Amino acid sequence: MNAWVVAALVGVFVLLSALSPPVCAQATSIDTLSFEDPRLEQRYRRLIENFRCPVCQNTNLAGSDAPTARDLRQRIHEMIRDGKSDAEITAWISERYGDFVLYSPPVRGATLLLWAGPMLILLLAGGILWRVLRSRKSA
Repeated sequence: MNAWVVAALVGVFVLLSALSPPVCAQATSIDTLSFEDPRLEQRYRRLIENFRCPVCQNTNLAGSDAPTARDLRQRIHEMIRDGKSDAEITAWISERYGDFVLYSPPVRGATLLLWAGPMLILLLAGGILWRVLRSRKSA
């Protein structure tokens, strides 16, 4: 394929990407959710900041404008007003969307690699470095 054609296609792709709206933009609309008690509102804010948006994946519920995030914010608001505890709200969201939406998932069989993975990678890298340095010393 001609280099000019490839450059033109890349240029068109970049232009279209820049003009298209992001899938998960920062929340631009203000939720019209109200609380009678400021402590409940603080609790709500803390909760929506501690759950990951199931659509955006790298944005919390507070910062996402995805329809799913708006629905979840509304549901969390309702659950708080109904007197549900943080543990009950977390259990409901985790049951519905999985441990992925939790920034600190519980340690269990399915998430063990997530918790132990960084340490295993560090140990593996240390072992490789030790063997390389030892083999250089020998030679």
